[in-house]
Amino acid sequence: MKNEKVVILGASDKSDRYSYKAMKMLEENGHEVILVHPTLESVEGKKVLHSLSDVKDSVDTLTMYVNPKISSTMKNEIVALRPKRVILNPGTENSELESVLKKAGISCEHACTLVLLTTDQF
Repeated sequence: MKNEKVVILGASDKSDRYSYKAMKMLEENGHEVILVHPTLESVEGKKVLHSLSDVKDSVDTLTMYVNPKISSTMKNEIVALRPKRVILNPGTENSELESVLKKAGISCEHACTLVLLTTDQF
């Protein structure tokens, strides 16, 4: 298994949130997690970046946990990040964003990060 650098957009410090569960499961599977949320400072001692433009590393996967209204305002930041792929978790589907990603040559998939990890398809 290749360990990836994964950005979680919409990170949460609430253990019942899917983005929090994804963070835990990604780490358990050996992936490096980069957390992004506009107001959180840290989650379990991990620094949280306030915007995608703060991410300085190359990114394998961007997993989305924000609604389409939010992601539509972030299209340019997402393209500038140049992730190899974007996972649109249930509830984050955004045809406008998908169109922009496709034009930019960025792979996009409708999937659940938790299911992909559980079924060894990540």
